[in-house]
Amino acid sequence: MSPGFIWRAGFIVMALVFIFLFINFLIDDGGAVIFTVLMAWFFALAMAPAVDRLSRRMRRGVATILVMLGLVVFLVLFFAAFGALLVDQIIEIVESLPTLAASALDWFNQTFSTAYTQEEILAQVGLDQAAIQSIATEAAKGIFGFATSLLGGLFGLFTLGLIAFYLSADGPRLRKYIASMLPSGSQSVFLNVWDITADKTGRYVAARVILAAVNSFFSGIVFAVIGLPYWLPLALWTGIVAQFVPTIGTYISIILPTLVGLLSGNPWLGVIVLAYGLIYQQIENLTIEPRISAKAVDVHPAYGFVSVLLGAALFGVAGALLAVPVGAMVLALTQTYVKRHAVTEDAGVTSGDPPEPATD
Repeated sequence: MSPGFIWRAGFIVMALVFIFLFINFLIDDGGAVIFTVLMAWFFALAMAPAVDRLSRRMRRGVATILVMLGLVVFLVLFFAAFGALLVDQIIEIVESLPTLAASALDWFNQTFSTAYTQEEILAQVGLDQAAIQSIATEAAKGIFGFATSLLGGLFGLFTLGLIAFYLSADGPRLRKYIASMLPSGSQSVFLNVWDITADKTGRYVAARVILAAVNSFFSGIVFAVIGLPYWLPLALWTGIVAQFVPTIGTYISIILPTLVGLLSGNPWLGVIVLAYGLIYQQIENLTIEPRISAKAVDVHPAYGFVSVLLGAALFGVAGALLAVPVGAMVLALTQTYVKRHAVTEDAGVTSGDPPEPATD
């Protein structure tokens, strides 16, 4: 308890408190930027296999631009086709609402021997002309807020893409630069973590792309044969959503084609689409996905499911998308650096346990 020791201990405590407050300040005020950089890094790692192949024939920056432009063109075409489908379906539903309401009211009056009119029902629930105008005004405000959020989302995507471009174009140099700032004993660990993360992320995205392509191919054939409206965008929707939306993507991907089939002139199309989705999912789970996913990330389904739940709880949709490759990276690092010991046959027998009976 000398004065010098007390002063040193005090300075150490103050330094730890300062570091903690500084980290807390960074997370609170700059957490969104840090998370954006992390997302951009994983996006750059996902592009790495395609960029690496193209960079053998051209500069890495040009290869990164080509890959990102290809992705942007695909997304623009997909959302253009899907947007037309969405607008047409919304218009059809809105136009059919008065007819459906009148039919439902006629059925109710005939079944229960009543004589209600639409005006009487609207008056009973408080939907007069002023209330309808108020609802329309609130809807207009909601549309304006949605447009503002959409512009903010586009700016965020531009920022994400710009950071991902720099991380992908200068990825090898950045890897060596960070490793050069570490001691020699830590350089191998850092390089191994970087390489394992890049390998698992690239393999995971490649597996998802293959599965989405296979799903979209067979879905497109079935939808075209049965005459489903907008069969091409719906087939792309089914394949992409089923593979890239974690956990529930398989189920929500088939809902939209089923609704389009039910709302078409032949409701049996929706039934056929739903039956196809259920049958294909079973075939994929038993034959296609195990072979592709096992070579990609080698993660147990239960571990992947828990990783998705944890990622969604911590970081929302982005965390759910990154949960499986991050979980595979953690599992690979654990298998690499955690020492495991052999389990003896009598390891579970304690001194108070009765001996096992002898067998002949």
